[in-house]
Amino acid sequence: MKAICVREFGGPEVLKMEDIPNPRPPQSGEVLVSVKAAGVNPYDTYMRAGTYGARNPALPYTPGSDAAGVVESAGADVNLKAGERVYTSGMITGAYAEFMLCKSSQLQTLPARLNFSQGAGVFVPYATAFRALFQVARTKPGETVLVHGASGGVGLAAIQLGVAAGTKIIGTAGNDEGLKLIRTEGARYTLNHSSKDYQKQLLDLTNGRGVDVIVEMLANVNLGHDLKMLSPRGRVVVVGSRGSVEINPRDLMTREGAVFGMTIWNVPDAEAAEICAALQAGLGNGALRPVIASELPLVSAPEAHRRIMESGARGKIVLIP
Repeated sequence: MKAICVREFGGPEVLKMEDIPNPRPPQSGEVLVSVKAAGVNPYDTYMRAGTYGARNPALPYTPGSDAAGVVESAGADVNLKAGERVYTSGMITGAYAEFMLCKSSQLQTLPARLNFSQGAGVFVPYATAFRALFQVARTKPGETVLVHGASGGVGLAAIQLGVAAGTKIIGTAGNDEGLKLIRTEGARYTLNHSSKDYQKQLLDLTNGRGVDVIVEMLANVNLGHDLKMLSPRGRVVVVGSRGSVEINPRDLMTREGAVFGMTIWNVPDAEAAEICAALQAGLGNGALRPVIASELPLVSAPEAHRRIMESGARGKIVLIP
């Protein structure tokens, strides 16, 4: 089969298209999936570069965990049948390939209203956003949420989830196209985070009170400013950072605020099941709608990795085998 292989850590150029053997036949509780679309996530680039710490994979490997496709074959003790449409919430072998092997517990039925590219944009973005909002920050209906960097995959997921839960969403983006997109997806107010006075604009929108929850995608740039925009007992959830940052603890102390960090890989099984159930319901009733920024052929994985680290995201980047 065709697959992207990484044989050394490094820049996007280490992503090479190769002919490799198909995954082994599925054993009990396993499923072989014919991949129709594979989602690209920022953490894929950290793994490729060898900078993801304990989660760096053993070389060589095929990247990717988000995918959608069709069941090719299944082992014993699996309810799925050949031909069923599925999307992944994990994998045994990587998603940047024509076929991937998964545990049956890592597969969800793809609702008919979603195409394969949308299915490949579900799990990491939406599970991250759900956990940040509801399992970590304990966001309640009626609260005001700032989604910082809202035009990317996680940001758009957070907007849709927040709107469905009855929160008031303020979203930021860095250009007019991104601002238009997040308004379309349901943000009540939009701010350009490239503007020097966007923090003042936010405080003016909230009559000086600040926001109850901030979902933060780039903490190394924004966290110090975030703390000044929190309401009393407000919470920041850091879901992304590309370096260190200096903060003033007094900004937290005066508000009795809190900063949480999270990664989707630390979710306990019971809470992962809760996430999957919530996402499946939202996808099924149309409240959740993955937005696809671009579809690229599998061989263009290096270009996809370059694009996902650029500013100005407008949805999910997907690879098509």
